Amino acid sequence: MRAYKTILTESEMPKAWYNIIPDLPAPPPPTIHPATLQPCGPDDLAPLFPMALIMQEVSQERWIEIPEPVLDIYRLWRPTPLHRAYRLEKALDTPAKIYYKNESLSPPGSHKPNTAVAQAFYNKEEGVKRLSTETGAGQWGSALSFGCCQFDLECTVYMVKISYQQKPYRRSLMQTWGASVTPSPSEKTEAGRKILAADPESPGSLGIAISEAVEDAVKHDDTKYSLGSVLNHVLLHQTIVGLETKAQFEKLGESPDILIGCVGGGSNFAGFAFPFVADKLAGKSDVRVVAVEPTACPTLTRGLYAYDFGDTGQLTPLVKMHTLGHDFVPAPIHSGGLRYHGAAPLMCLLYDKGYIEAVAYHQNSVFDAAVQFARCEGMEPAPETAHAVRAAIDEALKAKEEGKERTIAFNFSGHGHFDLAAYDAYIAGELEDYEYPDDKIAESLKNLPKVEL
Repeated sequence: MRAYKTILTESEMPKAWYNIIPDLPAPPPPTIHPATLQPCGPDDLAPLFPMALIMQEVSQERWIEIPEPVLDIYRLWRPTPLHRAYRLEKALDTPAKIYYKNESLSPPGSHKPNTAVAQAFYNKEEGVKRLSTETGAGQWGSALSFGCCQFDLECTVYMVKISYQQKPYRRSLMQTWGASVTPSPSEKTEAGRKILAADPESPGSLGIAISEAVEDAVKHDDTKYSLGSVLNHVLLHQTIVGLETKAQFEKLGESPDILIGCVGGGSNFAGFAFPFVADKLAGKSDVRVVAVEPTACPTLTRGLYAYDFGDTGQLTPLVKMHTLGHDFVPAPIHSGGLRYHGAAPLMCLLYDKGYIEAVAYHQNSVFDAAVQFARCEGMEPAPETAHAVRAAIDEALKAKEEGKERTIAFNFSGHGHFDLAAYDAYIAGELEDYEYPDDKIAESLKNLPKVEL
């Protein structure tokens, strides 16, 4: 049977983002100032973010209009298609239907520009000249480089050193769009120098890179910090993915039984799932929502739900999330975008309340699924995306064992064209599986900040 893709017209593209906060089963815990250990007000966040994004961070409005200049850039690749993976279904001999939302069609090749373009717009509107940020695998760094290029902003990217070494062409892409890229930890910041003094061979982590980017922003009056995941306004911007997916399923006259997304900080997963979770919260749906992470960085499956810093240098505000501890430095797996010690507070609240499930995989199992998907569907997933592919395949095989029809949908959050070194390592049998030791996680969690509200 021929594969097909469901496409929305430009006029059907969502014109507003969905804010899940008014529909949550409990109010989200407040963000805490790192010095006073008291709830942050808008002025406390002003050194980092433009006021428009701070207001979105705390907004109680269910729908927030997408500015026309942002929509105009979205139209370069949006709406994105919803594919049915007929060939994969046939290879698995499963009664399940498998769909994937193809976010790899954006210029940077992932879902990330959905928020990068929006953040660049709001910063430009408030007179900011430069944005600083971190990146793991390079998808976020390339997305923000693209967004800044559209609005004539300078962009400084601190790229986790192991990813800087593993993914040189992501660096080239960022530089093509005019960004300055520095391997992290670096000698450019106090936070970076401190890490290098303790460990000159540090592979880096997202927590360390965040510290460098935040320090850079607060020390320069013309610069703001930009984050590609975790925060409420980032998840808000990503809901265009789930809103389109929901409209596409309605067009098909179907609805998913299982939604799947990979999780690092949580932006692609939340953006894909939250519009569907809204129906679950309202008692209109019993869809299963499955978050997938690596065993080398098992934030949801083995982390503690507690207040923690978003960065290693303890510069960021504290948020309540599932965390492995801000000192946690994960193994240098190829899924660089999933190597983060924490996760989005809104997603963690829903996980804590039982509305979301989580599962963790080793990277060899993940690449097994990635290669199978590529051989069936022709598209090579990013290592991060491949975690969602692995879970989708497993759910389809489970449906086969149980003899049940199910509709499975996952977010194809990015392509693997810049990740061929990882595929080389897999094909050569050189990938190592990492299971983080309990004692190492426990050691990292000892240093969580003490917050009493």
